[in-house]
Amino acid sequence: MRGIWRDGNHFELLPEASRFLPAMFEALDGAESSILIELYLMESGRLASALITALERAAARGVTVMLLLDGYGAMGLAGEDRERLEAGGVALRFFNPLGFHSLARNLTRDHRKLVVVDGRVAFTGGFGAVDEFLDAWYEVAVRIEGPVVADWVRLFCRLWDSPLTRGSGAPGLVRGLGTATREAEGYRGMSGRVVWGQGYRYQAIRLSLYGRVSGARQRIWVCTPYFVPTFGLRLRLARAARRGLDVRLLLPGEAHDHPGVRYAGQRFYGRLLKAGVRIFEFQPTFIHAKFSLVDDWVSLGSCNFDHWSLHWNLEANQEVENRRFAGEVAELFERHFAASREIEPAAWARRPRWQRLKEWLFGSLDGMLTRLR
Repeated sequence: MRGIWRDGNHFELLPEASRFLPAMFEALDGAESSILIELYLMESGRLASALITALERAAARGVTVMLLLDGYGAMGLAGEDRERLEAGGVALRFFNPLGFHSLARNLTRDHRKLVVVDGRVAFTGGFGAVDEFLDAWYEVAVRIEGPVVADWVRLFCRLWDSPLTRGSGAPGLVRGLGTATREAEGYRGMSGRVVWGQGYRYQAIRLSLYGRVSGARQRIWVCTPYFVPTFGLRLRLARAARRGLDVRLLLPGEAHDHPGVRYAGQRFYGRLLKAGVRIFEFQPTFIHAKFSLVDDWVSLGSCNFDHWSLHWNLEANQEVENRRFAGEVAELFERHFAASREIEPAAWARRPRWQRLKEWLFGSLDGMLTRLR
C-alpha cells in the first residue's frame, strides 16, 4: 500500500495535550459505529484509566471498539486493566509480543499512533496512553477529516489481521468496516497522504523526507526527540545549509527521558553547525513531538527520523501540502525556537571534556547497536 496524495481534506494542528486529548475524548464519546486505536505506549495510570472508561462507554452503546497495542510498549499495562478492557467489550490485540524467537523479530515494534472514529475522523501524532503526556512531555497531534482517513483505516486493518498480532479480538473483525469520509467543503486545497514505514522492508517515510530535503527551496525545519540521524539525512541537511537554505533542528534539552540518546546525537552537532545548520534545544520540558516542515510540506506522526526507528519500527506519518497549514506549523516552530537555547558554534567548540566524553561513550554504544542490523 503506497501513500496516495488525496485532496479535499481538513487538517487541524493540535499542539499540547491540553488541546489534543480533549478533542480525542470528545470524538470517542460521540462514536456511533466504530473506534480503532493503535498505540505503542500504554501504561496503567490516570490517562490509561480515562481511556479505558471512554472505550467501555462506547462498547456499551454498541460501538465496535478495537484496540491494537505493541507487545513491548504495552508491558506496563496491568493485568487488571487488560481484563477490564476485555470485560467491557473491547477487542484487544497485541503486535509481536516478546518471545523466544529471533532478535530481529523482537526488535521489530509497532511505533504508530492512531485513533479513528466512525471511519470519519482520525488523529495521529507522537502520543501514547501514559501519564507523562498529561503534564511532563510536550507533544503535537493532528486531527484529520476527508478521503485520507480511509487510508488510515486500511493501514490499521492490515496490521490487525497480521500473523504477528495476537489477542482476544477476532482477526477478521475489521472486515467490512465502513468509512464515512467525504471531501470537506471549503478545504479542497488541503492535500495530504499517509506515508508509512516497515523497518528496512519498506522505507517510504525515509525516502519521502530525503526527497523533500534534497529539493527544498527555502527552509527545512525538523523537530525530533531522539536525534540520532542516518548518514544520508545528515549529509542532505548539511548540503542544504551550504546552499543557503534556512535549516534548523528543534531538539530536546537536558529534560530528556533517555539522556544517553541525547549525548549520542550531540556528537553530530559540530559538523552540522559548521555547515550552517542551526540547532535549538527546547528548555521548558521534554519535547516528544515529531514533525517536519520543508517549504510548504509538513510531515507529522510517529517517526523520529532516527536510524533505529527507520530500520526496525512500523511507523506512519500524515503528510500535508498546504500553505495555510504550513504557516501554522511554522508559527509553532517559531514559538518553540524562542523557548529554546540555540547552540552557538563557537561555544560548542569550547565545550568541556566531560561533555565530549559522554558523546564518545554513548556514540560508541549507538554505533554498536546500529551494527546489529
